[in-house]
Amino acid sequence: MKNIYGCRLEDLEEFFLSISSRKFHALQLFSWLYDKRITSFSEITDMKKDDLEKLEQSFSLERLKIVDVQEDKDVLKYLFELFDGEHIEAVLMKHDYGNSICISSQVGCNMGCRFCESGRRKKVRNLEAYEMVLQLLMIEAMLGERISHVVVMGIGEPFDNYDELIRFLEIINHPKGLAIGARHITVSTCGIVPKILEFSDFPLQINLAISLHAPNNELRNQLMPINKAYPLEQLIPAVQTYVEKTNRRVTFEYILLKDFNDSVSCAEELSHLLKNINCYVNLIPYNETNNFEFKRTNTVQIMRFYDILKKNRMNVTIRKEFGGKISAACGQLRSKKEEL
Repeated sequence: MKNIYGCRLEDLEEFFLSISSRKFHALQLFSWLYDKRITSFSEITDMKKDDLEKLEQSFSLERLKIVDVQEDKDVLKYLFELFDGEHIEAVLMKHDYGNSICISSQVGCNMGCRFCESGRRKKVRNLEAYEMVLQLLMIEAMLGERISHVVVMGIGEPFDNYDELIRFLEIINHPKGLAIGARHITVSTCGIVPKILEFSDFPLQINLAISLHAPNNELRNQLMPINKAYPLEQLIPAVQTYVEKTNRRVTFEYILLKDFNDSVSCAEELSHLLKNINCYVNLIPYNETNNFEFKRTNTVQIMRFYDILKKNRMNVTIRKEFGGKISAACGQLRSKKEEL
C-alpha cells in the first residue's frame, strides 16, 4: 500500500479521477493532511463514504518511528526507524529567523567522503519522498512549532536520489502542502555535475549548495572520491551554468580541517577559484568523531581563513556550531545505533 505522504497534488487528482470522483477532492485532502494534520481518513468530513473507503484501500497514513532524541542548546537530533528496520536521522536547529531542519535523503551514502560519518556506512537504499516528508511532519508535531527552513544535507547524496528528491521538494513547497517557501529550501550536493545541470532547469527557486572542502583537485581527490569523476574543471563550469540559468547565488560549503585545507595558501587559492561566481562561502568548523583522523581547526585559524576571503572580496560566513554535546556529525547517531 502506498504511503499518502509521497503523493503530489497532481497524483491525488489522478487518483480521484480514476475512481470517478471529483478532481477538487485532491485539494481538500491536502488540507486535511497538511493543515489539519489528520492521522486517520475517518477524520475527513467533506468527502463521500465511498471515496473515503477507496482512500483507505489505496493509501497508508502510517508514520515513521522516532527511536532516539538528543538535545543540546538550540538543537535537537532525531533518530528515525523506517518500516524495514533501517535508520536515518534529522536535525532541528533553532535560529533567530526560525526553525530549520536538516533531513536525510538516503539510508547510508556511497560518496565516501573521508571526513563524513554518513559515508562510513555504505548506502543501503534511497529514501522515498514520503520518508523525507515525514521527517518534517513528525518533528513539527513533537516540537509544536512550525519548521520554516529545510536543508537536504543529512545522510545521503540528494542528487543520487534525484527523482524522489524532486517529488519531495514539490510536496513541501506546494502552498496547500507544507507551504515552505522555495527560497527557504536548500539542497546540498558533493558535485554530481550532470544533476547540477539538470537541476538548473527545475522551475522552483530552490537554493543550491556545493560541498567543496578543498581549493584544488589534489586535496579534493584525497577527501572526496566524487572529484575523480567530476573534477573542478567540470564542477566549476557546471555551477557557473547553474548561476547563469537561474540567476541565483550558490553556496560553497567548506569544512575546515586542521593542517589539511586551512592554510593561508588554501584561502588564497579558494578566493581565486570562486572569484567570478555569484556565491558565498560557508566555512564550517569540523565536528570531530572517533572514526576519522581529521581534527577541528582552532578558532584563530578559522578567523585567519575568514579574513583572507574577506580581504579578497568573497562573501563568507562561519556556520554557527550546533550540537557539541551530542552526536552532532551527520550519520553519527545512526552509526552508533547500527553498531550496537
